[in-house]
Amino acid sequence: MAFPYMESVVGFMIVMYIFETYLDVRQHTALKLPTLPKTLAGVISQEKFEKSRAYSLDKSHFHFLHEFVTILMDSAILFFGVLPWFWKKSGDFAVLLGLNAENEILHTLSFLAGVMFWSQITDLPFSLYSTFVIEARHGFNKQTIWLYFRDMLKGICLSVVIGPPIVAAIIVIVQKGGPYLAIYLWAFMFVLSIVMMTVYPVLIAPLFNKFTPLPEGSLREKIEKLASSLKFPLKKLFVVDGSTRSSHSNAYMYGFFNNKRIVLYDTLIQQCKNDEEIVAVIAHELGHWKLNHTMYSFIAVQHTVIPLQHLVSFGLNLVSRSFEFQADAFAKKLGYASELRSGLVKLQEENLSAMNTDPWYSAYHYSHPPLVERLAAIDEPDKKED
Repeated sequence: MAFPYMESVVGFMIVMYIFETYLDVRQHTALKLPTLPKTLAGVISQEKFEKSRAYSLDKSHFHFLHEFVTILMDSAILFFGVLPWFWKKSGDFAVLLGLNAENEILHTLSFLAGVMFWSQITDLPFSLYSTFVIEARHGFNKQTIWLYFRDMLKGICLSVVIGPPIVAAIIVIVQKGGPYLAIYLWAFMFVLSIVMMTVYPVLIAPLFNKFTPLPEGSLREKIEKLASSLKFPLKKLFVVDGSTRSSHSNAYMYGFFNNKRIVLYDTLIQQCKNDEEIVAVIAHELGHWKLNHTMYSFIAVQHTVIPLQHLVSFGLNLVSRSFEFQADAFAKKLGYASELRSGLVKLQEENLSAMNTDPWYSAYHYSHPPLVERLAAIDEPDKKED
């Protein structure tokens, strides 16, 4: 008797859905708490807390619906054999286009094109509702419907250009890999990740956002001075127009070897009350570089299959949260404890991030520690060496 692979996969998906829904319920219960955690009382205003609570609950309700529809569709697609049927139809479609359906690469590309089209169509209502109802209701969405669809069209075009060569390469590796298939695939994905990390910020990101050099002034001088003191090879310092799409704020760095760049969201500059808070956030990011967190995370094996992907993701989140505490401690050691503290509070307030979090939910899902835990770590007295 053949092993029921399909039934096992569907069963595992349902079990994981039930488990993750249980965690979602715990988090939803935490979000409904009417008071701030003790650590944040007097730090976060009641007005911001109420706004954060309403935003988080809105997203939570929407998440329950989205996940329920997703598990129904995915289970039905697998249980009723939609994918094998669609594989056959994609071969017929390739023939209609005058392509050789016997060619595995062409057949696969035809299949994936159909899957991508189906995914775009089925996810569109949820994406539109999230952007133009939930995000707009809470003051975050800044993009027009035209900009939304323009971005979507650009994304599709990029997939059409970039996707086929990658898919073709993977198929060739599978065909020729033999007993070393797993090693070849990992090596290919490793190299591909390096290429994409190099190409994306330089060629792809500018297609969606405008990157301009940070103007001369106090903020630029302070960031450059900090980078220089740490021997960080800063080549360019950009401001990105994140405000054209959302009022959420952030900052990040990218680049290899001696060609590093730092990017600040214009919303971050607008929201922080002084330059020192922004510099403290950058000090945290530079801590990741100085402590080699970026390299460790990059080398980690992330391309795994169900059920291993859930375990790997959980493990990587544990490591990531540890890295965040270390980067906070690094910024604190540089003398930015109070500025980092106020900067983190400001980011939490302006992004209306959840103030109350369930420990099980955050342990499973969060790559960054909750604000309460980060502030407690920053406020903890430094241990004196003997």
